[in-house]
Amino acid sequence: MNDPVELRIVDIVGSGFCFASDDGQKVYDAIVAQLREGRSVCLSFAGADALTSAFLNVAVGQLYGAYTQAEIRAKLTIADACQDDLVLLKRVVDRAKEFFANPEQFQTTAKGVLGDDSEP
Repeated sequence: MNDPVELRIVDIVGSGFCFASDDGQKVYDAIVAQLREGRSVCLSFAGADALTSAFLNVAVGQLYGAYTQAEIRAKLTIADACQDDLVLLKRVVDRAKEFFANPEQFQTTAKGVLGDDSEP
């Protein structure tokens, strides 16, 4: 089996500060490009000084809308993440799994909470 391709978040983002969803999209796009080529990915958090859930939702969370949990587990590993980052990542992944299992329910709930009766 081939070794996974290492993708360093700081190399993709250009900084150790990973806040913006736009930067998360760059990471997501890099991961997906490798997965489409049939490669496994090791996502390295080395040098990532600060992360937000907004960043991780886009970088990793949206993978659950494009791939099954089994595919992600088989093809994506995480490296060099501190305990706090792992806890945040787990929350993001858990929410993503719930959302993509039933996105209509999440949208209905959000509309109810926000009082938005308009169509998306």
